[in-house]
Formats: sequence, C-alpha cells, structure tokens
Amino acid sequence: MERSGDAPPDEVPMVLATEGQHGPVIHAANRAARIAGLRMRARVVDMRALCPDLRVEYADTEGDRAALDRLVLWARRWCPWTVADGPDGLVLDTTGSDHLWGGEAAMLVEMETRLSLLGLTAGLGVAPTWGAAWALARYGGVRQICSADQIASQLAPLSVPALRLGDETVLLLRRLGLKTIGALADMPRLPLTRRFVRADLPDNPVLRLDQAMGRLAEPVSSVEALPRFRAQSRLPEPILDPAPYLAALCHDLCAQLAQRGFGCRHLHLAVYRTDGEVSTVNVATSAPSRDADHLRRLFYDKLERINPGFGFDLITLEAGAVEAVDIVQTRLDGGADGDLQLARLIDRLTARFGARFVTRPVLRESHVPERAEGWTRAIGDTQAAASQVSRERPIRLLEHPEEVRVLYAVPEGPPVQFIWRRQTHRITRYAGPERIAPEWWVDKPGTRLRDYFKAEDHTGRRFWLYREGLHDDGRGGDPRWFVHGMFA
Repeated sequence: MERSGDAPPDEVPMVLATEGQHGPVIHAANRAARIAGLRMRARVVDMRALCPDLRVEYADTEGDRAALDRLVLWARRWCPWTVADGPDGLVLDTTGSDHLWGGEAAMLVEMETRLSLLGLTAGLGVAPTWGAAWALARYGGVRQICSADQIASQLAPLSVPALRLGDETVLLLRRLGLKTIGALADMPRLPLTRRFVRADLPDNPVLRLDQAMGRLAEPVSSVEALPRFRAQSRLPEPILDPAPYLAALCHDLCAQLAQRGFGCRHLHLAVYRTDGEVSTVNVATSAPSRDADHLRRLFYDKLERINPGFGFDLITLEAGAVEAVDIVQTRLDGGADGDLQLARLIDRLTARFGARFVTRPVLRESHVPERAEGWTRAIGDTQAAASQVSRERPIRLLEHPEEVRVLYAVPEGPPVQFIWRRQTHRITRYAGPERIAPEWWVDKPGTRLRDYFKAEDHTGRRFWLYREGLHDDGRGGDPRWFVHGMFA
C-alpha cells in the first residue's frame, strides 16, 4: 500500500525507507520498484546501485498505522466484518455480501476503483481462507478469485514467502530445494513436521500451509467501531445565544447514550454561523457521564466565548471518548453514590478554573514514601493508580524530611532524646524498624538505606523518624536522623 496524496508516476520507482542498523532500509516499494528488483528490508544505498533513478521518501509508520485503522472502518461499505492484516493489508469477510455488488469479480473492480480514488494501489484476492487470500493478493495476478477446490492448484506455483513466512524460514526452505508452495505441499508430511519442530524459527511452514489450505482454522477478531452520538437543532431563523437550546440538546444526546449503554468523557458544541464560520466549545468530564443536567452546567461559563457574528441557524452537540457504562444500583436510602458526586464536583471546578488548576492525588509505583504519591490533573490522566501495600502512614508527611539533632541513641532503636525545631523530645515508646532500601534504578550510587520508627514523645506527640544509613556501611560517616511525618 502506498501513501495517498502527491504520488509519483507509475513508471517511477519509489520506496519508503526506515532507519536500520546500518543506515536506511526499504520499508515499502511501489510496483515499478519491485519490477526493478528492489527487495524489502534491503539497504537503500545497495538498492541505489541497482536502480540509480530510485526515489526515496521516509516512511511515517505511526501515520500509516492510524490511516490503516481508519481504512478498516471505511471498508465496511462492502461488508460488515473487516480487520487490519499486518501493517499494509485488510481482511474482509464478504460471505453473503458479494451478490450486492453483482458478484465477486464486480465487487473487486468496485474495491479497486474506490481505493484508486484515494490514491492507493491495492492487490486484491478472494479465497475461502485468510492465508490463501493473503497469498493471491500479494503474489498472484490482478484481482484473483479462488474457490475451495482451486486452492491447491492456484497456490502451487507461488513462491514460499506467500505463506506468510519469515526470512529465516524462507532461506531454510530454499536450501532444502523447496521454492514453491506446490513443492512444499508434495513433501512427505512426517519428516517435514519433524524438521521444522526442531528448528528454532518464529513461524512454521507446515502450520501456515494447513491454514492456507483450510485444514486448520485461523480465527480473527474484527475491530468494532464505537457508535457516534450526535444531537442537533436547526433553527428557523438566526439567533445570537445558544443557551435556550442547550438543555434540549443535552437531553437528546444523553437519551441516545442511555439507549446504547454508553457514557461520554468529552462534549463538543458547535454553532454554524450564517456567514459560514463555525464556533466550537469543548468540555470534559473526569468519569463517563450521561447526566443531561450535569453536562449542561459544564457549558455555563463557556458559551460567552462564542462569537455569534450575525447569528447562527444550526447547533450540534456531539459526544466524544464514549465508553460503556454499567447501570449500578444506588444506595437503599435513595441517595447518590459518593464517587459520582465527587466526579461532578471535579467537572464543575475544571469547567470554571481550567484543567491545569484542578489536581488530585495519585499513587506511584515506589516504596520510598516521598515518591509513592504525587499529584496529577483531575481530568485527562487515565493512568491507573499503582497498587500499594497497606501500611500505616502518617496523616501528615513533610515535603522534605527535616534532620534532627540526636542527644542519645542506641543501635537497635530510635534516639532516646532528639531536638527538632528548637524543642527537645524525649521518646517514651516506639515501634519498628521498617527498613526501606534505595531504589537502585532511580537513586544515585552510594544512597543509604532507611530504618523508620513510629515514636511517641513525653507529651504524647507521635512522630515518624528514620535513620539514614548504618555504622560501617561504607557509604558515609555516622547515621543521620530525620523527622518525615506526624501521626494523629
């Protein structure tokens, strides 16, 4: 598959390149380049010697993948079941759909025509199995059609790479004199199976052959397109304020979401002005929602940003980032769930002050106390909180541990007395230690371990102290003591 857009003439050899270990390598090639003998994954500098007028462009693999995902859904105009096949292909189950296009041959002509209008060159093949269709589309002729009783005869003259085999497997087969699928199929099955069971290869030609011939099932899951939810209001005459129509739009959209069991995280309001301009307002939620009144309130302070111009006669409200929402029972007393109220509060604060001014605490994957938690935006961060082991921690943790002056300490426990913030504290009882080792993948070499103690002084105040380092640990002088937090 070639990029769409300003493509070169068909007779000009062109390739897309990616970075390899020893310079750029060929990632994709058009038909003229393949006819000239250019090989996939070969170095560009070597292929230039073979084809001096070669045109080279760098491949946008991420963009190609996104375009292929969109093409998967676009191809459902021919059948309801489509899925991506590697980085450059599509698999369509046209069972029961071909008669709508006048038969398989006419359907392939329609596909090729439609794809060419998008600037895409496609190889097409129809077969009872995925493996056979893959082989015919890439190694067969133009618009190949194969029935169940023709699979063996039509695949026999094709080279063994048509079985979706890797370079190592193809090289081994050619060393054994097996260059075509027919030659491979004529081999006795038992020695061939034994040979490739012992081989350390990423794919098995016997397995691929059975899949192509239909002797072994090859299940594939089709990607499902999320439904689109959109409400609109067409006005008989231009207006300057969309607020009176917003409630009805929200109720209409939320009714659609509830009917399909979905909620949305984003809402896009668009007003179409009579002079052809479009003004938009976007809001977001911290959790999937289909509460019309709640969603309507999120627009209150944002509608004034719309420039009405000479008025607008069309308003649309579209849901974005839709997710399935289960219907759950609320409390028996008729009240709402507390988490839902918190989500609504976060949404309203974010709508008023902006997303970067509303944050929430989040757990991190770390056993070092000051790294085990942090703050993130309340809306927009979908990263799940890290699971933490349940341990008692202070209700107040100092942002930076404060060093204390120890008057007397024993090796196996906390100091008997220490001075912190110009006050002397005498320890009456304690619990611990809890040892926390440095994180070698984060901390610098020489970082010392910590021994934490829960200590209570003579006034009843409870501290979280730790000793940094041990005597004769080879990582510094005497241990140092710090206050890291206070308990209730």
